[in-house]
Amino acid sequence: MRVLMLSWEYPPVLVGGLGRHVHALATSLAAAGHDVTVVTRYGDGAALDERVEGVRVVRAPEDPPLFPLTNHTLLAWTMAFNHALTRAALAVTVDTPVDVVHAHDWLVTHAAVTLKHHLGAPLVATVHATEAGRHQGWLPNDTNRCIHSVEWWLTYEARRVLVCSDHMRWEVSRLFDLPGGKVEVIPNGVDIQAWQAPSSAIARVRQQYAGSGPLLVYAGRLVYEKGVQDLIAALPRLRRRHPGLRLVVAGEGPHGDALRDEVKRRRLQRCVTFTGFLSQDQLPALLGAADCVVVPSLYEPFGMIALEAGAAGTPVVAAASGGLAKLIEPGVTGMTFPAGDQDRLVEAVSSVLSDEILARRLARRAREVAAARYGWPSIAERTVAAYQRALRDEQVLQERLAAGAAPTVMPRIVVPEGNLLAQDAT
Repeated sequence: MRVLMLSWEYPPVLVGGLGRHVHALATSLAAAGHDVTVVTRYGDGAALDERVEGVRVVRAPEDPPLFPLTNHTLLAWTMAFNHALTRAALAVTVDTPVDVVHAHDWLVTHAAVTLKHHLGAPLVATVHATEAGRHQGWLPNDTNRCIHSVEWWLTYEARRVLVCSDHMRWEVSRLFDLPGGKVEVIPNGVDIQAWQAPSSAIARVRQQYAGSGPLLVYAGRLVYEKGVQDLIAALPRLRRRHPGLRLVVAGEGPHGDALRDEVKRRRLQRCVTFTGFLSQDQLPALLGAADCVVVPSLYEPFGMIALEAGAAGTPVVAAASGGLAKLIEPGVTGMTFPAGDQDRLVEAVSSVLSDEILARRLARRAREVAAARYGWPSIAERTVAAYQRALRDEQVLQERLAAGAAPTVMPRIVVPEGNLLAQDAT
């Protein structure tokens, strides 16, 4: 299978879990014998075109005029990025045939649709999250509504839409009016060995951050929907129950300054450390050093960090939101609490910190489940099966058109008002 992947992040450029997902999938497909090319954005010092870990990686430098990527410039930046991405991908495909174009999230939609039609190859789209989901069903302003419309277009143009959980299948089907057979659930994967840090590295991290009490860790983007504000609000009560408790917050994002201000307001500076973004080389040791990894997400399509913490051998306490509700089996592979419920968060974390036998049992079972169900070779195999179904769908369509069927015209995109994910929405 000759696969052309499009992603706005890929090592060494990493923003969140999407880049790690694309990297693991691409290298696993290559290890299984498939020809994989990833076209992505350029990062300082990276090669423009190289083959690494069996994958050809082509990086597109930004076009002028150059401006920073911020919330205010996101749409303009995305349009400029897609021009550069399209040119780089077209140059690659001059001498490299493509069977499938695989797009990851809305930020590469314009390039993906252009390549689909130019190459005559089916488009497979992985929707890692949705704009409405990130805002609990609402699209509060024009930027959010614009992003939603691009997501709608991507799923319309795709022959197959891949999502990471049953919750996300429901979400994208509802938001974009997709037929059930078009959406497939393929969970994220994890490399168990990659999350096993040396004991010496774990000891150094504990010495650096833990002090004399237990250590909690949050790792992920610093955005409102990740719920870190609830964890910070719960800290005073947790510290009364567990003297000396400390929290490490690893990650970057637009909500970072607000979270730091909240820590100062609550006078928690001595027990909360913000590390900024940590690389794949640094994060396993931090997870391994923690007494508990907390995932307090208000919105979470899958919950990759919970899977990675399990692989690292650390017990997890997670909000029962989105994909986390199925990923974590309460009392078996972790503990859960209702998203946004700070009282229940305190109780769940305390249950793990107060019972060493429970903590060990949760961690051991989580690692066993991660190894049995979420290995990347099996995830890659399922993805190839989805590619093959997309190819068959494309062939059927081309045969119908050749027989005289009228081509379909994309309907006008209408963005509804109100909460798009409300249970009683129509």
